[in-house]
Amino acid sequence: MRHRVAGRKLSRTSQHRLAMRRNLVASLIQHETISTTIEKAKEVKAFAEKLITLAKKGTLPARRRAIALLSDREIIDYEDGKAVKKGTVIGKLFSEIGPRYLDRPGGYTRIIRLSLIRLGDNGRLVLLQLVGKEESSKKGTKTGAKKRSRKRAKKTVEVEDTAQVQETTGDNETTESSTTQDEHNQPQ
Repeated sequence: MRHRVAGRKLSRTSQHRLAMRRNLVASLIQHETISTTIEKAKEVKAFAEKLITLAKKGTLPARRRAIALLSDREIIDYEDGKAVKKGTVIGKLFSEIGPRYLDRPGGYTRIIRLSLIRLGDNGRLVLLQLVGKEESSKKGTKTGAKKRSRKRAKKTVEVEDTAQVQETTGDNETTESSTTQDEHNQPQ
């Protein structure tokens, strides 16, 4: 019986599970979104969030602990058919991802269920993503809307000011015209 035994076996040996977990988290950090099965995503999510919490600390012991847990894999992109080194996974984790979540107390990843199943074994596919990249773009659009509303508010204030100025000049004109009418109507 496996009462109170945490974690999923995923039909793998312990070394295979550890290597798979490290590889999935390294790919998540590198690409910021990966497609996998729902069982693997649920298993990897907690490990990824623990590493991001280490990255938020940003200290040397935290970096060494992250290297021990994850290993420091290089990020390689292909440009013009040639492999170009872009840095390391730990470097990206501590320089980009950690500072992004400094004000967030947890929940750095999300699992989005896809309507796809894998043909070979009928496994449910999901997207495992880092939260925040989309939110920053949404915040940018919200601030743009605020700027526009401020501009509109300024325009409406200017329009109201000009209307008040016109009303006051109109009141002066009416008082002047009424005084001239009174002068004409007075008997001489």
